[in-house]
Amino acid sequence: MPHVLIACSASVAAIKIPDIISQLVQKNISTTLVITEASKHFLDVEKIRKDLKIDVYTDQNEWDAWKTRGDPVLHIELSKKADLLVLAPLSANTMAKVSAGICDNLLTCIVRAWNVSKPVLFCPSMNTQMWNHPVTKDQVNKLMSWGYCLIPPIIKTLMCGDHGIGAMAEVETINWIRKMCDNSPFGPHKKALGSN
Repeated sequence: MPHVLIACSASVAAIKIPDIISQLVQKNISTTLVITEASKHFLDVEKIRKDLKIDVYTDQNEWDAWKTRGDPVLHIELSKKADLLVLAPLSANTMAKVSAGICDNLLTCIVRAWNVSKPVLFCPSMNTQMWNHPVTKDQVNKLMSWGYCLIPPIIKTLMCGDHGIGAMAEVETINWIRKMCDNSPFGPHKKALGSN
């Protein structure tokens, strides 16, 4: 069974992650969660560990096991273990870091260490104004040029009260994760969801 690594950055859509993971676990899809420090604002890490019985890692765990040369490095080990990386939700800030190659936390270090022959799904989640900014299009195009598969945000009333595009597409995310797990071994996926 393939192993899925969900990398959650700080977007209000992070509140959907426990439900997404629960559906994956119910389908016996092995799942690990990595979250940024800021995403802790939206998630109860201990509740996720207890209720879903999965490993959850934060920046604080990055160097727990490392004491001397030759010891395991968490971001390398997690990137090796997983078959599929799902960046969900992917905030505007973390998307900017990933597209620029910045690796200043556990999540971005995993992305930088990721074997590009393995698939990555990215699920942006941000305010409509942020999504429509020209730099966002450049960043999305860059990630797709690397073979990452875009699951585009949807139009709805956002948490801030604005109505527009920017909400993470949770149902589509789950369906794509299942599809990719059912169709392993994995290969590169360069198209956006729904494209021909």
